[in-house]
Order: sequence, then C-alpha cells, then structure tokens
Amino acid sequence: QMPLATSLDKDAIREAYEDVRSDLTDTEWAVFKFDGAQIIVHGRGQCFEEFRQQFGDSERAFGYIRIQMGDEISKRKKFIFLTWIGQEVGVIQRAKMSTDKALIKDVLNNFAVELQAGVEAELDIELFREALNRAGGANYGTGIRDN
Repeated sequence: QMPLATSLDKDAIREAYEDVRSDLTDTEWAVFKFDGAQIIVHGRGQCFEEFRQQFGDSERAFGYIRIQMGDEISKRKKFIFLTWIGQEVGVIQRAKMSTDKALIKDVLNNFAVELQAGVEAELDIELFREALNRAGGANYGTGIRDN
C-alpha cells in the first residue's frame, strides 16, 4: 500500500510563520509536525530551550526560528528553517522528507539558513548562530573581519 500524499494545514502554518516573522509578537519559533499525512502546527513559543524540547527521536518535524543577531551597534533578526529527522525514523519516512520539505517551504519561504538535525546535540543556539554568521553579512563590533 502506498503512503498517502502529504498535505499541509496551509492557513495555520502561514499564520504561525507570520507570527514568528512579526516584530509585533514575542513568538520566536514555530514547530510543525505530522498528523497522519498532514503537516500541522505543533507548537510555538519564545525560548530556545523550549524549542529544543519539541523534537523526538522517532519524529519528523520542521522548525522555523527567529534569532537575534548582531551586537550593540546593529541588531538584526535572522530566520532559520530546520528539518528534523530523529534517529529512529524509518527509511520510507526519511525518503519522503525531501518531498514534504518542498511542500512546507512553499509557505515558510523566507530564511537565511536551512539546517538539518537528527540528534539533540545539534539543537544548539551557538551552532545556529555560527550558521547564520557564515551565511551572511558583516560582523561589526570587533573591528576584525575574517573572510
């Protein structure tokens, strides 16, 4: 039997995405998980520690997170799109992730960095910041540039 085609709860996902992007809300992240063959909004919140706790070893999920970058001179909000495939996820579900990811990226289409993780150690704010720094832009404040 063929696995069902994945669908999105598009309106709810778009709303959560815009909530994370908005300067008018405190929401810093949203997590999207599978409910059967549908990707739904699983949760959203404010602190990175909470974000880290959203992902399980047997789960597939997506995360969208806003991270404040820069320094005292120049603060910028940057966004990361995260694909999570837990260690216990099976081969078929793993294989479907690239298609499923393409679907959700139609909605979550604005981010500086795309990351993939599968173990908790990879859900590290410093790793996220390093990825954002590598992806772009000047680092002011130190007077030293390393290109």
